[in-house]
Parts: sequence; structure tokens; C-alpha cells
Amino acid sequence: MDETHDTPSASAPEKLTPLDPRYKTLMRTVAAIVAFGLFIAATISEFAIDGWTGVVWVPAVLVIAYIVLYLPMRRYATRGYSLAEERLRVVRGVLFHSDTVVPFGRVQHIDVDQGPLERGFGLATLTVHTAGSHNASVSLPGLAHEDALAMREDIRAAIRRDTQ
Repeated sequence: MDETHDTPSASAPEKLTPLDPRYKTLMRTVAAIVAFGLFIAATISEFAIDGWTGVVWVPAVLVIAYIVLYLPMRRYATRGYSLAEERLRVVRGVLFHSDTVVPFGRVQHIDVDQGPLERGFGLATLTVHTAGSHNASVSLPGLAHEDALAMREDIRAAIRRDTQ
């Protein structure tokens, strides 16, 4: 039976560790890149419609403000993790809440990844691959690169203890 699940823990609530604060800036940067494309499309549409100044720009600017200013903060506030009791717990979700627990005994391998933007901000994503097919990998973005490496080593050490 696969012990990785997407339901809230039945035990007492535990304190979650927040992600690195630089992750908010990274999410805003990604949102700004998307928003720039939206703004270009809105500008082209605005000039294509004669006499309707603002009919496209105003809604586009409101959507852009929501995407760049509010949404990254909300996403950051709803994410966290816990590394305790021989398991990794990852909580996330604004509309769809996900509470995933990965027991170390199910871990097959662990990756620490950095894309170009993550590297620029000194962040990384920890991905834990598990045995089984349901939720076979769990990703935890927004960690300081040093923290992701330390977590990977902590999980490896716990697995070594269990197998000896």
C-alpha cells in the first residue's frame, strides 16, 4: 500500500516550515514575465479597436496587478513543509489544498534542481521520488539551495539508518 497521500494528517497539527522568502520574488518575476505577454496582447488589441480607449487596457492592468502583486503572496502563504519523524510533509494549494506525506522508507531517490531563475535567486527545488505509482514524486520548490542540499542529505542519512 502506498503511504504517500493527499489528505490532511489525522495527527495533531504540526508547525510547518515556510519556504524561503526569496521564493515570493521568484514567483513575482515569473508572473511579471507572463504579465508582459498579456500586456503586449492588450496593447495590440487596444490599437486594433478605434475609439474604445481603455476597454482592453483597464481589465488587462487589473488582471496583471492581481497576477503579479496578489497571487504570488497568496501562493507563498499557503505553502510549507515539515521534515520530522522519518517523513517529509509538503502542504500547498490556494484553491485545491494538498497535504502530502512521504515516509522515508518509500523514497527511491532524491533530486535537487535549479532552473536559471532559481539559480539567480539562490533557490532550488527538492524532488523526492517514491516507490509506487500514485504520487510517485513530490516536489518542494522555493528552498534555499543550501537547505535543499541539507534536506537531501538528512533524508539519505535517515534511509541509511533504516537499511542498516
